[in-house]
Amino acid sequence: MKARCAFLALTFLALAGARPPMRYQPDPSSVFAAELAFNRLAQQKGQWTAFRETAADEAVMFTPQRVLAKQWLKGRADPPTSVSWTPSTIIVSCDGNLAASTGNWKRPDGSVGYFTTIWRRDKKGEWKWIMDHGDTLAVAREAPEFLTGKVATCKRNRDGEGSPPGGKPDKGETPPMSGDDSLTWSADVATDGSRRVTVRMWNGADYETVIDDKVAAGR
Repeated sequence: MKARCAFLALTFLALAGARPPMRYQPDPSSVFAAELAFNRLAQQKGQWTAFRETAADEAVMFTPQRVLAKQWLKGRADPPTSVSWTPSTIIVSCDGNLAASTGNWKRPDGSVGYFTTIWRRDKKGEWKWIMDHGDTLAVAREAPEFLTGKVATCKRNRDGEGSPPGGKPDKGETPPMSGDDSLTWSADVATDGSRRVTVRMWNGADYETVIDDKVAAGR
């Protein structure tokens, strides 16, 4: 309860500072709720079932090369017991349409690791994940005492402002940025299967790296 109250208070301050003129409020707590529902669905209905039901049509995973999630998940049997996870940091774009969450996961056998998930609102305004990845760790990352919520600064496209890293996507690819360019992400996979997932948010002056995951080959 202490962590939840602190998270809600932080969310309120972030919303007050963003002052976004948009359809959706950039609310980290709504992404937190989506993550909790996702995890609960996995425990109740099965791990891969939950991934299928919450994924956008163009969502991607890594096995270790990039694959379309719904194709890879189609017909895949759920493990007897699902992995469980809890987000520790959530970053939302200024327009409230794109978000990134990261935190720790744990398998029934006691093994641990981390995850990073990119979320985007669909036409109904519901959060769907569009990228999910993670890695195993010898020891879990230290979880912060309080859940952290961040909101990107609104970008007004003034002359001299930074350009979003990565450029525009090819036709049919998931856009690697929010509609207002205030939150961007990239996932680069090498031929050996190693990858790097990066999330950057606009802080009013430049793009600040807020997530930088590196996964070695063979993981």
